[in-house]
Amino acid sequence: MEPPVRLASTGTIIHGVSVGEVLGVSTLAEARLIAGESGLGRIVQRLNVMEVPDILSWVKPHELLLTTGYPLRNTPQSLDRLVADLDERGLAALAIKLGRYVDELPDEMVEQADRLGFPLILLPNDVGFDDILNQVLTDILNRQAAVLVRAEEAHRALVQVVLAGGGLNEVAAEVSGLLDVSVAALDGTGRVLASAGPPEHVAAMRDQGPGTFASVPVVAGGHHHGRIVAFSPAGAIRDSDIGILERAATVAALVVTRQEAVNAVESKYRADFLRDVLTGRAGSAERIRTRARAFGWDLERRMTVAVAELDPESDERSAQDRLVVSWTNAMRRHDLRGAVAGFSHEVVAVIDASLDAARVAKDAASAFADALPATFSTGTSRVCTGPETLPEAYSQALKAARVGRQLHGPGAVAHFDQLGVYRLLSLVNDTDELHAFVRETLGPLASDDDAENADLRRTLQVLLETNLNVAETARRLHFHYNTLRYRIGKLERLLGNFTDDPHLRLNLTLALHVLRMRGI
Repeated sequence: MEPPVRLASTGTIIHGVSVGEVLGVSTLAEARLIAGESGLGRIVQRLNVMEVPDILSWVKPHELLLTTGYPLRNTPQSLDRLVADLDERGLAALAIKLGRYVDELPDEMVEQADRLGFPLILLPNDVGFDDILNQVLTDILNRQAAVLVRAEEAHRALVQVVLAGGGLNEVAAEVSGLLDVSVAALDGTGRVLASAGPPEHVAAMRDQGPGTFASVPVVAGGHHHGRIVAFSPAGAIRDSDIGILERAATVAALVVTRQEAVNAVESKYRADFLRDVLTGRAGSAERIRTRARAFGWDLERRMTVAVAELDPESDERSAQDRLVVSWTNAMRRHDLRGAVAGFSHEVVAVIDASLDAARVAKDAASAFADALPATFSTGTSRVCTGPETLPEAYSQALKAARVGRQLHGPGAVAHFDQLGVYRLLSLVNDTDELHAFVRETLGPLASDDDAENADLRRTLQVLLETNLNVAETARRLHFHYNTLRYRIGKLERLLGNFTDDPHLRLNLTLALHVLRMRGI
């Protein structure tokens, strides 16, 4: 179960005193509680005097309502419903003077107050309302001032932590000391980023164990970055404590924003360096090794390169950022010494060859799908050793990603060695020559100008796949045997006598494969 969340306020912190504390002020020393003892913990934030019968239109939550009963002198029957109406509107208590206008309160009213836990207070006749108003409001304002002073001191202490270069651990420690509670900073997935307090308390915050919790979101730049959680195993967490937690969340947002700016610069350096390595422009092997070690990468072992490209129809601007995050987190879980960086339209990861790259891709895809309705295709290379082999491996992975998408659709994961003949075709850089070969071999069937062309190509493809087995082809296509014989005759008139020419059949097969790869 999630702890109660209090959203950041507008800056006005409103606190009050309990009804029990109100009864302790000197002007109410002779006051007596008639009913509603279970509601003495209700909070009084303001006072009001009942001067008109239709007072319900003017009352506000957390009010202590004072009355002589004068507005009710002619309608004593309305007292029966008054407690329920005031309780429904969130008032704290009703204090009344008896004897002058109302002699006594009905038993029904007293019973209802006890049942609802709504305090009914009998006021002494010699105490003026102005004295009660002055003393109780003074107590409320003093309490408010003390809370504001404490909150301001906490804010200064937290800001000083940030100015001194502190991070989330220092913020959590400061808040823990200020409130005498355990504190944790959690990211959006619930992972503990920083904590202060005994380990068992931190575990309780993560697992929502027994105790009192308070949680405030950390928001920066319109993005939700997680939350600050406070935990007290025994005592309650007060409203004023939550006000300090809100300020801590603001300071934590500053820390997160600062760290994001640092991460953005570091990510750019990492991406630029990895791009230079993959394109063979990073310099000498020694220079590459030195910089790779500085980033925590091991490029001297046996490696596999993976390229993840967003599939069409994705919102590229937001999806690309999420793609980088998903792959970065997946690499942290599977290969801490692996390299990962985002380029303009893709993410490239250099993974330990002993790991299953497809599993890493699946892990990243799972996290990516949870956040956005988009997909990406992944290609993986052959195993390579040393940074000088990475450019060729990158080329292989990129081709595998693009060919895999063409063959298997969005979300495909393809290995370069599993592409078969498509691997060979992808190595032909002159795509115009490939398209010319398709037109020369398939003739009119190469285009989709006629709706029948696609149907005839499908018939030709199944015939070639079954090695010209007419009966099997008819079964797969759900054709009558004679219908298929007629189609074969039509195909031979368009393409030539392929049933007797194995070289022509090979050309036709290759042409159909190239056609399937159109757009690569």
